[in-house]
Amino acid sequence: MPPPKYHIIYNWDGAPHGYSETPQSMGAFLEKTYAPLKDTQVGAHFWCVGEHAARWDSDVLEMLGDVHNQTYENAASYTFTENIRHMLERGEDPQQAVIERGHDLGLHVYASIRMNDNHFNGAQIDDLSTLHHTELTRLRIEHPEWLLGDQTSEWFALSWNFAVPEVREHRYAHIKEICEKYDWDGVELDWQRHAFHFPQEDAYRLRYLLTDLQRAVRRLTDELTTKRGRPFYLATRVAGTQEMCNNIGYDIPTWINEGLVDILTPAGGAATDPSLDVPAFVDLCKGTDIQVYPGFDGGLPDPFVGPEDAETKNRLRTRAIAARYHKNGADGIYVFNWHANRDSRRELLSQIGTPDTLRHTDKIYAATHRFIVKEGEWRGAYRIDRTLGEVPIPLKRTLTSDGPTIELDLADEITAEHPPQIELRIRLDQWVKGDEVEVKWDKTILPEPTFDYCMIHDPHHISDVSSAVWQRYTLTPVQAAAGRHTVQIILNRRHSQLACDLVLTDVEVMING
Repeated sequence: MPPPKYHIIYNWDGAPHGYSETPQSMGAFLEKTYAPLKDTQVGAHFWCVGEHAARWDSDVLEMLGDVHNQTYENAASYTFTENIRHMLERGEDPQQAVIERGHDLGLHVYASIRMNDNHFNGAQIDDLSTLHHTELTRLRIEHPEWLLGDQTSEWFALSWNFAVPEVREHRYAHIKEICEKYDWDGVELDWQRHAFHFPQEDAYRLRYLLTDLQRAVRRLTDELTTKRGRPFYLATRVAGTQEMCNNIGYDIPTWINEGLVDILTPAGGAATDPSLDVPAFVDLCKGTDIQVYPGFDGGLPDPFVGPEDAETKNRLRTRAIAARYHKNGADGIYVFNWHANRDSRRELLSQIGTPDTLRHTDKIYAATHRFIVKEGEWRGAYRIDRTLGEVPIPLKRTLTSDGPTIELDLADEITAEHPPQIELRIRLDQWVKGDEVEVKWDKTILPEPTFDYCMIHDPHHISDVSSAVWQRYTLTPVQAAAGRHTVQIILNRRHSQLACDLVLTDVEVMING
Protein backbone atom coordinates (compact mmCIF):
# COMPACT_ATOMS: atom_id res chain seq x y z
CA MET A 1 0.00 0.00 0.00
CA PRO A 2 1.52 3.37 -1.02
CA PRO A 3 1.55 6.31 1.38
CA PRO A 4 -1.52 8.55 1.34
CA LYS A 5 -1.39 11.87 -0.47
CA TYR A 6 0.43 14.20 1.91
CA HIS A 7 0.42 17.32 -0.32
CA ILE A 8 3.25 18.82 1.78
CA ILE A 9 5.90 17.04 3.83
CA TYR A 10 7.39 19.30 6.51
CA ASN A 11 10.81 18.39 7.89
CA TRP A 12 11.60 19.80 11.32
CA ASP A 13 15.31 19.69 12.22
CA GLY A 14 14.64 19.49 15.97
CA ALA A 15 15.07 23.23 16.49
CA PRO A 16 11.95 23.64 18.71
CA HIS A 17 13.96 22.11 21.56
CA GLY A 18 15.94 25.36 21.59
CA TYR A 19 13.03 27.79 21.36
CA SER A 20 12.26 28.07 25.11
CA GLU A 21 14.31 28.84 28.20
CA THR A 22 15.66 25.89 30.15
CA PRO A 23 13.84 23.89 31.43
CA GLN A 24 11.38 23.78 28.54
CA SER A 25 7.96 22.31 29.28
CA MET A 26 6.61 19.58 27.03
CA GLY A 27 3.63 21.77 26.25
CA ALA A 28 5.82 24.64 25.06
CA PHE A 29 7.92 22.26 22.97
CA LEU A 30 4.92 20.73 21.22
CA GLU A 31 3.34 24.14 20.62
CA LYS A 32 6.53 25.39 18.94
CA THR A 33 6.75 22.20 16.88
CA TYR A 34 3.22 22.03 15.55
CA ALA A 35 2.12 25.69 15.38
CA PRO A 36 3.33 26.13 11.76
CA LEU A 37 1.84 22.80 10.60
CA LYS A 38 -1.63 22.91 12.12
CA ASP A 39 -4.50 23.72 9.71
CA THR A 40 -2.29 23.86 6.60
CA GLN A 41 -1.75 21.53 3.63
CA VAL A 42 0.95 19.63 5.54
CA GLY A 43 0.05 15.93 5.68
CA ALA A 44 3.28 14.47 7.05
CA HIS A 45 5.80 15.62 9.63
CA PHE A 46 9.36 14.34 9.19
CA TRP A 47 10.97 14.84 12.62
CA CYS A 48 14.76 14.90 12.78
CA VAL A 49 15.62 12.60 15.68
CA GLY A 50 19.18 13.87 15.93
CA GLU A 51 22.47 13.68 14.14
CA HIS A 52 24.99 11.46 15.94
CA ALA A 53 23.96 11.28 19.60
CA ALA A 54 20.71 10.02 21.14
CA ARG A 55 17.85 12.16 22.40
CA TRP A 56 16.26 9.13 24.07
CA ASP A 57 17.34 6.31 26.36
CA SER A 58 19.55 4.44 23.87
CA ASP A 59 21.39 1.13 23.91
CA VAL A 60 23.50 1.92 20.83
CA LEU A 61 24.24 5.66 20.85
CA GLU A 62 25.88 8.08 23.25
CA MET A 63 23.54 10.54 24.93
CA LEU A 64 23.58 14.08 23.58
CA GLY A 65 25.79 16.21 25.83
CA ASP A 66 27.76 13.34 27.37
CA VAL A 67 30.92 13.76 25.32
CA HIS A 68 31.95 16.91 27.23
CA ASN A 69 30.16 16.11 30.51
CA GLN A 70 27.35 18.58 29.84
CA THR A 71 29.55 21.58 29.23
CA TYR A 72 28.73 23.39 26.03
CA GLU A 73 30.47 25.43 23.37
CA ASN A 74 27.80 28.14 23.35
CA ALA A 75 24.51 29.21 24.89
CA ALA A 76 22.39 27.81 22.07
CA SER A 77 23.85 24.31 22.47
CA TYR A 78 23.30 24.52 26.23
CA THR A 79 19.64 25.52 25.87
CA PHE A 80 18.87 22.95 23.19
CA THR A 81 20.58 20.00 24.85
CA GLU A 82 19.61 20.70 28.45
CA ASN A 83 15.96 21.09 27.44
CA ILE A 84 16.06 17.55 26.03
CA ARG A 85 17.88 16.13 29.04
CA HIS A 86 15.51 17.79 31.51
CA MET A 87 12.56 16.17 29.71
CA LEU A 88 14.17 12.74 29.97
CA GLU A 89 15.01 13.32 33.64
CA ARG A 90 11.34 14.16 34.28
CA GLY A 91 10.35 10.83 32.73
CA GLU A 92 9.05 12.48 29.54
CA ASP A 93 9.86 11.31 26.02
CA PRO A 94 9.90 14.03 23.34
CA GLN A 95 9.99 11.51 20.48
CA GLN A 96 6.83 9.78 21.67
CA ALA A 97 5.17 13.12 22.39
CA VAL A 98 5.91 14.37 18.86
CA ILE A 99 4.32 11.25 17.40
CA GLU A 100 1.22 11.39 19.59
CA ARG A 101 0.57 15.10 18.96
CA GLY A 102 1.07 14.64 15.22
CA HIS A 103 -1.41 11.77 15.16
CA ASP A 104 -3.89 13.86 17.15
CA LEU A 105 -3.67 16.45 14.36
CA GLY A 106 -4.21 13.83 11.65
CA LEU A 107 -0.59 13.85 10.45
CA HIS A 108 1.72 10.98 9.67
CA VAL A 109 4.98 11.30 11.61
CA TYR A 110 8.28 9.88 10.35
CA ALA A 111 11.66 9.60 12.01
CA SER A 112 14.07 11.60 9.84
CA ILE A 113 17.67 10.42 10.10
CA ARG A 114 20.50 12.54 8.76
CA MET A 115 22.82 9.93 7.34
CA ASN A 116 26.07 11.94 7.45
CA ASP A 117 25.38 15.30 9.03
CA ASN A 118 28.45 17.51 9.37
CA HIS A 119 28.04 20.72 11.35
CA PHE A 120 31.61 20.62 12.63
CA ASN A 121 32.46 23.98 11.03
CA GLY A 122 35.19 22.71 8.74
CA ALA A 123 37.19 21.00 11.50
CA GLN A 124 39.89 18.58 10.38
CA ILE A 125 40.95 15.20 11.75
CA ASP A 126 43.87 16.82 13.59
CA ASP A 127 41.33 18.97 15.47
CA LEU A 128 39.44 16.03 17.01
CA SER A 129 41.41 15.97 20.26
CA THR A 130 40.58 19.61 21.05
CA LEU A 131 37.26 20.10 19.26
CA HIS A 132 34.44 21.12 21.61
CA HIS A 133 31.16 20.36 19.85
CA THR A 134 27.99 18.93 21.34
CA GLU A 135 27.35 16.58 18.40
CA LEU A 136 30.83 15.12 18.62
CA THR A 137 30.93 11.55 19.95
CA ARG A 138 33.60 9.36 21.49
CA LEU A 139 33.19 7.00 18.55
CA ARG A 140 34.28 9.69 16.09
CA ILE A 141 37.17 10.79 18.29
CA GLU A 142 38.41 7.22 18.75
CA HIS A 143 38.13 6.25 15.08
CA PRO A 144 39.58 8.98 12.85
CA GLU A 145 40.35 6.23 10.32
CA TRP A 146 36.58 5.94 9.73
CA LEU A 147 36.40 9.55 8.50
CA LEU A 148 36.87 10.97 5.00
CA GLY A 149 39.63 13.43 5.92
CA ASP A 150 41.42 14.77 2.85
CA GLN A 151 39.56 12.41 0.51
CA THR A 152 36.62 14.78 0.17
CA SER A 153 35.74 18.47 0.07
CA GLU A 154 37.80 20.09 2.82
CA TRP A 155 34.85 21.40 4.85
CA PHE A 156 33.55 17.83 5.27
CA ALA A 157 36.73 16.16 6.50
CA LEU A 158 35.01 14.79 9.63
CA SER A 159 32.20 13.11 7.69
CA TRP A 160 31.85 9.34 7.96
CA ASN A 161 33.42 7.26 5.18
CA PHE A 162 30.67 4.83 4.19
CA ALA A 163 33.23 2.59 2.51
CA VAL A 164 34.11 1.47 6.06
CA PRO A 165 31.90 -1.49 7.10
CA GLU A 166 31.80 -0.39 10.75
CA VAL A 167 30.35 2.97 9.72
CA ARG A 168 27.47 1.38 7.84
CA GLU A 169 26.85 -1.03 10.72
CA HIS A 170 26.80 1.88 13.17
CA ARG A 171 24.32 3.84 11.07
CA TYR A 172 22.10 0.78 10.66
CA ALA A 173 22.06 0.18 14.42
CA HIS A 174 20.93 3.80 14.91
CA ILE A 175 18.15 3.41 12.34
CA LYS A 176 16.99 0.06 13.71
CA GLU A 177 16.76 1.26 17.29
CA ILE A 178 14.78 4.41 16.54
CA CYS A 179 12.39 2.58 14.20
CA GLU A 180 11.68 -0.26 16.62
CA LYS A 181 11.41 1.90 19.73
CA TYR A 182 8.56 4.19 18.63
CA ASP A 183 5.26 4.10 16.77
CA TRP A 184 6.38 6.04 13.70
CA ASP A 185 4.52 5.91 10.40
CA GLY A 186 7.83 5.57 8.59
CA VAL A 187 11.47 6.54 8.47
CA GLU A 188 13.40 8.90 6.21
CA LEU A 189 17.03 8.32 5.27
CA ASP A 190 18.24 11.85 4.58
CA TRP A 191 21.28 11.19 2.42
CA GLN A 192 21.54 14.88 1.54
CA ARG A 193 22.61 15.86 5.07
CA HIS A 194 25.37 15.95 4.04
CA ALA A 195 26.07 14.39 0.66
CA PHE A 196 29.75 13.52 1.12
CA HIS A 197 29.82 9.79 1.84
CA PHE A 198 32.80 8.34 -0.05
CA PRO A 199 36.28 9.31 -1.18
CA GLN A 200 35.55 11.88 -3.85
CA GLU A 201 36.87 9.92 -6.83
CA ASP A 202 35.31 6.59 -5.80
CA ALA A 203 31.66 7.39 -5.06
CA TYR A 204 30.13 6.08 -8.28
CA ARG A 205 31.98 2.78 -8.12
CA LEU A 206 31.12 2.33 -4.44
CA ARG A 207 27.43 3.09 -4.87
CA TYR A 208 26.53 -0.57 -4.19
CA LEU A 209 27.46 0.02 -0.53
CA LEU A 210 24.79 2.69 -0.05
CA THR A 211 22.36 0.43 -1.90
CA ASP A 212 23.22 -2.36 0.53
CA LEU A 213 22.34 -0.15 3.50
CA GLN A 214 19.19 1.13 1.80
CA ARG A 215 18.19 -2.51 1.14
CA ALA A 216 18.84 -3.51 4.75
CA VAL A 217 16.60 -0.70 5.98
CA ARG A 218 13.89 -1.74 3.52
CA ARG A 219 13.97 -5.25 4.99
CA LEU A 220 13.63 -3.68 8.43
CA THR A 221 10.60 -1.60 7.41
CA ASP A 222 9.01 -4.67 5.78
CA GLU A 223 9.47 -6.59 9.03
CA LEU A 224 7.89 -3.74 10.99
CA THR A 225 4.99 -3.62 8.55
CA THR A 226 4.32 -7.33 9.11
CA LYS A 227 4.74 -7.07 12.86
CA ARG A 228 2.47 -4.04 13.27
CA GLY A 229 -0.12 -4.97 10.69
CA ARG A 230 0.07 -1.59 8.98
CA PRO A 231 2.57 0.05 6.61
CA PHE A 232 5.89 1.35 7.85
CA TYR A 233 7.05 3.58 5.00
CA LEU A 234 10.58 4.33 3.82
CA ALA A 235 11.42 7.77 2.43
CA THR A 236 14.75 9.04 1.19
CA ARG A 237 16.18 12.43 0.21
CA VAL A 238 18.68 12.46 -2.65
CA ALA A 239 20.33 14.85 -5.11
CA GLY A 240 18.38 16.79 -7.71
CA THR A 241 19.64 15.16 -10.91
CA GLN A 242 20.51 11.63 -11.97
CA GLU A 243 24.04 12.72 -12.84
CA MET A 244 24.67 14.13 -9.39
CA CYS A 245 23.09 11.10 -7.71
CA ASN A 246 25.61 8.95 -9.59
CA ASN A 247 28.47 11.24 -8.62
CA ILE A 248 27.55 11.05 -4.92
CA GLY A 249 26.87 7.30 -4.88
CA TYR A 250 23.06 6.99 -5.05
CA ASP A 251 21.97 4.21 -7.44
CA ILE A 252 18.44 5.51 -7.92
CA PRO A 253 17.37 3.11 -10.72
CA THR A 254 18.27 0.13 -8.53
CA TRP A 255 16.49 1.60 -5.51
CA ILE A 256 13.37 2.05 -7.64
CA ASN A 257 13.54 -1.31 -9.42
CA GLU A 258 13.99 -3.17 -6.12
CA GLY A 259 11.31 -1.12 -4.35
CA LEU A 260 13.77 0.16 -1.75
CA VAL A 261 11.87 3.40 -1.20
CA ASP A 262 8.25 4.61 -0.94
CA ILE A 263 8.84 8.37 -1.11
CA LEU A 264 11.69 9.87 -3.13
CA THR A 265 12.71 13.48 -2.54
CA PRO A 266 15.13 15.02 -5.04
CA ALA A 267 16.59 18.10 -3.36
CA GLY A 268 19.57 20.36 -3.04
CA GLY A 269 22.28 19.67 -0.52
CA ALA A 270 22.77 23.32 0.42
CA ALA A 271 19.90 25.81 0.00
CA THR A 272 17.00 25.42 -2.41
CA ASP A 273 17.86 24.08 -5.84
CA PRO A 274 15.13 25.35 -8.22
CA SER A 275 16.42 23.23 -11.12
CA LEU A 276 15.60 19.74 -9.83
CA ASP A 277 15.05 17.32 -12.70
CA VAL A 278 11.60 16.32 -11.51
CA PRO A 279 10.47 14.88 -14.89
CA ALA A 280 13.38 12.40 -14.85
CA PHE A 281 12.54 11.15 -11.34
CA VAL A 282 8.83 10.94 -12.16
CA ASP A 283 9.63 8.98 -15.31
CA LEU A 284 11.84 6.54 -13.38
CA CYS A 285 9.01 5.91 -10.91
CA LYS A 286 6.32 5.29 -13.54
CA GLY A 287 4.61 1.95 -13.09
CA THR A 288 5.50 1.82 -9.39
CA ASP A 289 3.84 3.08 -6.22
CA ILE A 290 6.85 5.29 -5.42
CA GLN A 291 5.91 8.92 -4.90
CA VAL A 292 8.07 11.92 -5.81
CA TYR A 293 8.14 14.96 -3.51
CA PRO A 294 10.71 17.51 -4.80
CA GLY A 295 12.29 19.49 -2.00
CA PHE A 296 12.76 23.08 -0.93
CA ASP A 297 15.39 24.19 1.57
CA GLY A 298 15.33 27.27 3.78
CA GLY A 299 15.78 29.64 0.86
CA LEU A 300 17.46 30.33 -2.45
CA PRO A 301 21.18 31.14 -2.35
CA ASP A 302 20.92 33.77 -5.09
CA PRO A 303 22.30 37.22 -4.22
CA PHE A 304 19.27 39.37 -3.42
CA VAL A 305 18.85 42.15 -5.99
CA GLY A 306 15.16 43.08 -5.67
CA PRO A 307 13.18 44.76 -7.07
CA GLU A 308 10.64 43.39 -4.56
CA ASP A 309 11.54 43.10 -0.90
CA ALA A 310 13.25 39.84 0.00
CA GLU A 311 10.28 38.20 1.72
CA THR A 312 7.89 38.97 -1.14
CA LYS A 313 10.33 37.77 -3.77
CA ASN A 314 10.97 34.51 -1.92
CA ARG A 315 7.23 33.90 -1.72
CA LEU A 316 6.72 34.55 -5.44
CA ARG A 317 9.72 32.43 -6.44
CA THR A 318 8.55 29.57 -4.20
CA ARG A 319 5.08 29.55 -5.74
CA ALA A 320 6.50 29.44 -9.25
CA ILE A 321 8.92 26.61 -8.48
CA ALA A 322 6.19 24.57 -6.76
CA ALA A 323 3.76 25.16 -9.65
CA ARG A 324 6.39 23.93 -12.10
CA TYR A 325 7.08 20.82 -10.03
CA HIS A 326 3.37 19.99 -9.94
CA LYS A 327 3.17 20.46 -13.71
CA ASN A 328 6.14 18.10 -14.07
CA GLY A 329 4.25 15.33 -12.27
CA ALA A 330 5.26 15.65 -8.60
CA ASP A 331 3.01 13.98 -6.03
CA GLY A 332 3.52 16.83 -3.58
CA ILE A 333 6.10 19.19 -2.13
CA TYR A 334 8.73 18.67 0.57
CA VAL A 335 10.03 21.54 2.71
CA PHE A 336 13.22 21.47 4.78
CA ASN A 337 14.64 24.08 7.17
CA TRP A 338 11.47 26.15 6.96
CA HIS A 339 11.84 27.35 10.55
CA ALA A 340 8.49 28.96 11.24
CA ASN A 341 6.11 30.16 13.88
CA ARG A 342 2.36 29.88 13.46
CA ASP A 343 2.13 32.60 10.82
CA SER A 344 5.49 33.18 9.13
CA ARG A 345 5.12 30.41 6.51
CA ARG A 346 1.39 29.84 6.76
CA GLU A 347 0.46 31.39 3.43
CA LEU A 348 2.87 29.19 1.47
CA LEU A 349 2.04 26.09 3.51
CA SER A 350 -1.60 26.67 2.57
CA GLN A 351 -0.87 27.08 -1.16
CA ILE A 352 2.04 25.07 -2.53
CA GLY A 353 0.62 21.61 -1.82
CA THR A 354 -1.73 21.51 -4.83
CA PRO A 355 -1.92 23.09 -8.30
CA ASP A 356 -5.43 24.36 -7.57
CA THR A 357 -4.38 26.50 -4.61
CA LEU A 358 -1.48 27.95 -6.62
CA ARG A 359 -3.72 28.98 -9.51
CA HIS A 360 -4.10 32.74 -10.01
CA THR A 361 -1.39 33.58 -7.46
CA ASP A 362 1.47 35.97 -8.22
CA LYS A 363 4.68 34.22 -9.24
CA ILE A 364 8.21 34.83 -10.46
CA TYR A 365 9.78 32.24 -12.76
CA ALA A 366 13.52 32.77 -12.82
CA ALA A 367 16.76 31.48 -14.28
CA THR A 368 18.80 29.29 -11.95
CA HIS A 369 21.88 30.84 -10.34
CA ARG A 370 25.08 28.82 -10.23
CA PHE A 371 26.26 29.59 -6.71
CA ILE A 372 29.62 28.46 -5.33
CA VAL A 373 31.25 29.26 -1.99
CA LYS A 374 35.02 28.84 -2.25
CA GLU A 375 36.08 30.48 1.01
CA GLY A 376 34.65 30.81 4.50
CA GLU A 377 31.79 28.85 6.02
CA TRP A 378 30.33 25.94 4.04
CA ARG A 379 32.99 26.21 1.37
CA GLY A 380 32.51 23.35 -1.05
CA ALA A 381 28.98 22.55 0.11
CA TYR A 382 27.24 24.20 -2.83
CA ARG A 383 29.20 22.59 -5.65
CA ILE A 384 26.85 19.59 -5.91
CA ASP A 385 23.74 21.72 -6.55
CA ARG A 386 22.51 23.92 -9.42
CA THR A 387 25.20 22.43 -11.67
CA LEU A 388 23.32 23.69 -14.75
CA GLY A 389 22.80 27.19 -13.40
CA GLU A 390 22.44 29.63 -16.29
CA VAL A 391 23.35 32.91 -14.59
CA PRO A 392 25.36 34.98 -13.88
CA ILE A 393 27.08 35.11 -17.24
CA PRO A 394 29.20 37.78 -18.96
CA LEU A 395 27.93 39.01 -22.31
CA LYS A 396 30.65 38.85 -24.95
CA ARG A 397 30.79 39.94 -28.55
CA THR A 398 30.40 36.97 -30.89
CA LEU A 399 31.16 36.28 -34.55
CA THR A 400 27.62 35.19 -35.41
CA SER A 401 25.46 37.57 -33.32
CA ASP A 402 24.92 34.89 -30.71
CA GLY A 403 24.35 35.11 -26.98
CA PRO A 404 23.37 32.98 -23.99
CA THR A 405 19.96 31.33 -24.15
CA ILE A 406 18.01 30.88 -20.93
CA GLU A 407 15.15 28.39 -20.66
CA LEU A 408 12.13 29.17 -18.47
CA ASP A 409 9.42 26.58 -17.82
CA LEU A 410 6.13 28.36 -17.07
CA ALA A 411 3.35 26.44 -15.34
CA ASP A 412 0.45 28.90 -15.33
CA GLU A 413 -2.53 27.94 -17.49
CA ILE A 414 -3.69 31.41 -18.44
CA THR A 415 -7.39 31.84 -19.19
CA ALA A 416 -9.39 34.65 -20.76
CA GLU A 417 -11.42 34.92 -17.55
CA HIS A 418 -8.30 35.72 -15.52
CA PRO A 419 -5.82 37.46 -17.84
CA PRO A 420 -2.77 38.35 -15.72
CA GLN A 421 -0.15 41.02 -16.21
CA ILE A 422 3.02 39.38 -17.48
CA GLU A 423 6.47 40.93 -17.60
CA LEU A 424 9.87 39.65 -18.65
CA ARG A 425 12.68 41.39 -16.87
CA ILE A 426 16.42 40.96 -17.17
CA ARG A 427 19.06 42.46 -14.94
CA LEU A 428 22.38 43.66 -16.32
CA ASP A 429 25.30 44.55 -14.08
CA GLN A 430 27.95 47.13 -15.12
CA TRP A 431 25.50 48.68 -17.59
CA VAL A 432 25.67 52.25 -18.89
CA LYS A 433 23.80 54.17 -21.55
CA GLY A 434 25.35 53.27 -24.85
CA ASP A 435 25.32 49.54 -24.24
CA GLU A 436 23.06 47.82 -26.77
CA VAL A 437 21.48 44.48 -25.91
CA GLU A 438 18.99 42.56 -28.03
CA VAL A 439 16.52 40.21 -26.34
CA LYS A 440 14.63 37.41 -28.08
CA TRP A 441 11.64 35.57 -26.64
CA ASP A 442 11.21 32.20 -28.33
CA LYS A 443 13.54 33.41 -31.13
CA THR A 444 11.47 36.56 -31.77
CA ILE A 445 13.11 39.93 -31.14
CA LEU A 446 11.27 41.91 -28.47
CA PRO A 447 10.59 45.65 -28.86
CA GLU A 448 12.54 48.25 -26.93
CA PRO A 449 12.25 47.78 -23.16
CA THR A 450 11.71 50.17 -20.32
CA PHE A 451 14.66 50.68 -17.96
CA ASP A 452 14.84 50.91 -14.17
CA TYR A 453 18.07 51.28 -12.28
CA CYS A 454 18.57 48.63 -9.61
CA MET A 455 18.91 50.70 -6.44
CA ILE A 456 19.34 47.83 -3.97
CA HIS A 457 22.87 48.98 -3.11
CA ASP A 458 21.89 52.60 -2.38
CA PRO A 459 20.66 52.35 1.23
CA HIS A 460 20.73 56.13 1.65
CA HIS A 461 18.43 56.78 -1.33
CA ILE A 462 20.65 59.53 -2.73
CA SER A 463 21.71 58.46 -6.20
CA ASP A 464 19.72 58.63 -9.43
CA VAL A 465 21.90 56.01 -11.09
CA SER A 466 23.49 52.65 -10.32
CA SER A 467 25.77 50.19 -12.06
CA ALA A 468 22.92 47.72 -12.65
CA VAL A 469 19.68 48.05 -14.57
CA TRP A 470 16.45 46.11 -15.00
CA GLN A 471 15.19 45.90 -18.59
CA ARG A 472 11.45 45.20 -18.70
CA TYR A 473 9.30 43.78 -21.50
CA THR A 474 5.54 43.23 -21.49
CA LEU A 475 4.46 39.77 -22.65
CA THR A 476 1.03 38.67 -23.85
CA PRO A 477 -0.82 35.62 -22.48
CA VAL A 478 -0.19 33.88 -25.80
CA GLN A 479 3.54 34.50 -25.56
CA ALA A 480 3.63 33.27 -21.95
CA ALA A 481 1.54 30.13 -22.37
CA ALA A 482 2.35 27.22 -20.07
CA GLY A 483 5.43 25.34 -21.23
CA ARG A 484 9.09 25.87 -21.98
CA HIS A 485 10.28 29.18 -23.42
CA THR A 486 13.66 30.54 -24.40
CA VAL A 487 15.14 33.95 -23.70
CA GLN A 488 18.24 34.87 -25.69
CA ILE A 489 20.33 37.90 -24.77
CA ILE A 490 22.73 39.22 -27.39
CA LEU A 491 25.32 41.95 -26.85
CA ASN A 492 25.31 44.12 -29.98
CA ARG A 493 27.47 46.94 -28.67
CA ARG A 494 29.51 47.51 -25.52
CA HIS A 495 30.35 51.07 -24.47
CA SER A 496 33.84 51.77 -25.79
CA GLN A 497 35.07 53.32 -22.53
CA LEU A 498 34.34 50.28 -20.35
CA ALA A 499 36.89 47.49 -20.03
CA CYS A 500 34.80 45.33 -17.68
CA ASP A 501 32.21 42.81 -18.81
CA LEU A 502 28.51 43.51 -19.00
CA VAL A 503 27.06 40.71 -16.87
CA LEU A 504 23.63 39.13 -17.15
CA THR A 505 22.67 38.35 -13.54
CA ASP A 506 18.93 37.63 -13.62
CA VAL A 507 16.22 36.58 -16.08
CA GLU A 508 12.69 36.52 -14.68
CA VAL A 509 9.07 36.33 -15.76
CA MET A 510 6.70 38.03 -13.34
CA ILE A 511 3.06 36.92 -13.49
CA ASN A 512 0.57 39.00 -11.52
CA GLY A 513 -2.21 36.44 -11.29
